[in-house]
Amino acid sequence: MVSAINPVGPAGQPTKYAVAVSSPAPGEPGLVTIVDFSGDTVLATPSIQPDPSYFVLGNSGSTAYVVNAQGALDTFQVGNPANLITADVSQTTLLPNADPTSITPLAGTGAGTTIFIPQLGRNSIAALSSSGPSLLQELSGPAGTTPNYVVGINSAPRAYALSSSTAGAPGQAAAIETTLSLPAVSNTITVGTNPTYGVMAPDASRAYILNKGDGTVSVINVQTNQLDLTTPTITTSTAATGTLALNPVWAVVVPTLVELVVLNSGDGVHPGSLSVIGIPLCNAVTPVTNPECNPANPTDAAGFGTVVATVPVGVNPAMVDVLKDGSRAYVVNHGVEAYTDVNGVQHPSVEGSVSVVNLQTNQVTATIPATSSAATTQNFDTSPALVYGHPNTVSVSLASPTGKVYITSDDNKFLTVLRTDTDTVTTHISLQGLGIALPAPGSNHPQSPGVLVTAP
Repeated sequence: MVSAINPVGPAGQPTKYAVAVSSPAPGEPGLVTIVDFSGDTVLATPSIQPDPSYFVLGNSGSTAYVVNAQGALDTFQVGNPANLITADVSQTTLLPNADPTSITPLAGTGAGTTIFIPQLGRNSIAALSSSGPSLLQELSGPAGTTPNYVVGINSAPRAYALSSSTAGAPGQAAAIETTLSLPAVSNTITVGTNPTYGVMAPDASRAYILNKGDGTVSVINVQTNQLDLTTPTITTSTAATGTLALNPVWAVVVPTLVELVVLNSGDGVHPGSLSVIGIPLCNAVTPVTNPECNPANPTDAAGFGTVVATVPVGVNPAMVDVLKDGSRAYVVNHGVEAYTDVNGVQHPSVEGSVSVVNLQTNQVTATIPATSSAATTQNFDTSPALVYGHPNTVSVSLASPTGKVYITSDDNKFLTVLRTDTDTVTTHISLQGLGIALPAPGSNHPQSPGVLVTAP
């Protein structure tokens, strides 16, 4: 007996979106472009306040936050982008002379969801309730320092506000207790020179602080609220000479590999590097044989802080993102835009690229070139195999049969999309404005992602 069945099509792609922020021109309203992951189609383009400078999604991927240099905060929901219009964007004015540098929204705090915004102009951290948003508390930074970034994850017992010394002395990480109804500083930890960025492990066991001034990573034990007892500092490269160990600018914790990948920008002229660092801790299966292993406060395991590999990438790398399965890292290399130095010598532009790093072999498996001239980036199909502009931000998403990589540039109005099964360009999508610009060299402003992908 034979029974016919209806044909079953391929499984649908997950519901997710790429959210990009751009600036059409100085002083003009910024734009948010929301792109459907499965079809690469634009779903919404609401306007935001002019000159956006930093953009982030909450960890759940449902709420977006944007600040501009004038001290304004925009908040909007991205769960139903097809119906998102400019009127749905909530606008909040920060305190006078704020000069905000970054945004870190944390859910599961004593106030529900708290938005932390370092204010360079006020030498403080603004802690805002997501309701409104409205100001909960203004936390003063350590004397003689300038705040730039807050490191934390949802439901962690505390976050860390990073500040650089104005006199070149070691930086500070101020511990902010987030379980209180009003966040408060409980401890101030000395870290390396010019800390500008950091990440926290998904289990809130360790925080890793990138010190751009001395090429190190400071390791904080979040449970004890002190520097890690065994490995307080990690040098990001094993290279004895050259530029590989200079200027760590971005990092990602890779739980599937129990590794930390740190991107070193180098000197902006020679190739930078990606440092792959082991970060194993004792775990739940070891207490019988290791009486010093406390699952609530795990100690460093053998190999913690070891640089497993130093992978050369392109010139002036700006950001790295890693596929959720830990298989590959994607590094955007900004290259060098034409400039005239202090001696009046003109230096030509060096095109950027994207380096694809296999994290199983720690080798570059593909380099996708970029192009930035007006002629070669005139339309979405003018240079179909190249990345547009000098790329500065990247966001990746794993899916089946293929994931996608989204790339923006501060000198081009297109969003470049790669597919992860072939590591090739699949399309370019118009943003109608330039991606968020890189901070000036030596600036305490951390790099802002110009594009992010919503959960899952």
